[in-house]
Amino acid sequence: MTAQKNQLNWQVGGKSVRGAAHIRHNLPNQDAISWLGGTGSGLPIALAVSDGHGSARYFRSDRGAALAVDSATTLLYDLATNQTGDTSLSALKRAAEERLPQALVRHWQEQVQAALAHTPLTDEELAQLADKSGLAARQTVLDQPLLAYGATLVAVLVTETYILYLQLGDGDILTVADDLSVSRPPLAGDERLFGDETTSLCTNESWRDMRVCFQAIVHTPPALIVLSTDGYSRSFTEESGFLQVGSDLLQMLRSDGFATVQAELPGWLEEASQSGSGDDISLGFLWKCD
Repeated sequence: MTAQKNQLNWQVGGKSVRGAAHIRHNLPNQDAISWLGGTGSGLPIALAVSDGHGSARYFRSDRGAALAVDSATTLLYDLATNQTGDTSLSALKRAAEERLPQALVRHWQEQVQAALAHTPLTDEELAQLADKSGLAARQTVLDQPLLAYGATLVAVLVTETYILYLQLGDGDILTVADDLSVSRPPLAGDERLFGDETTSLCTNESWRDMRVCFQAIVHTPPALIVLSTDGYSRSFTEESGFLQVGSDLLQMLRSDGFATVQAELPGWLEEASQSGSGDDISLGFLWKCD
């Protein structure tokens, strides 16, 4: 497997906003976004968004989402920066597909266990869970405390020679070509993502549910890569309207510039939540600028 080096300038940005429904019900933002590398430092860049689950048993999911994006960006960035110059793309692909999912889930679980050791589940949290969902739900979380931190994960790593996409649970990835055509990376489907149901970092052997796509940069990389939690796509009545976001965002970056788009992004996401899903929304993007 061969690839040409990509010496283009990439910029990374994004924002996470509290959903309109969460504001009304005095709930925290259960999403998170993070990146490593970025503007001015060249490649690699690792970007991740996470959506903490909303039902009662996941009462620390905002913290679980924050730990998820930290784990993902740390491990993805390390994957890219700790390889020797003679590591083949086929070896990197095997590492990404065969070892990275387990390593990432293990890293997240270790971070959650450390958080629990520092701040154990409180009687008040467990009592509130029992009031909302019953004593059986309380006992389930006592038996499996990682459930309290349940969250999804969507992440991407861009290097000079390859792009790595990774997803566990719901959320969206869009890629936009130079000609403004929008597509999705060829990640395997997951039939369990239906309605409010989703796979999660907190379930047993969740690494088996992680979908990975490794793409060598043989020709021209995407002009724009967009990651978002599902609160954004659910704010559109049609799939075509959501896909249009990709081409619109690229055009605005080209016409208005990175700083303007980054400054206006929170308002766009808040408006989408108010008029659409009501959910928290996180959106991150990687722009290949000239």
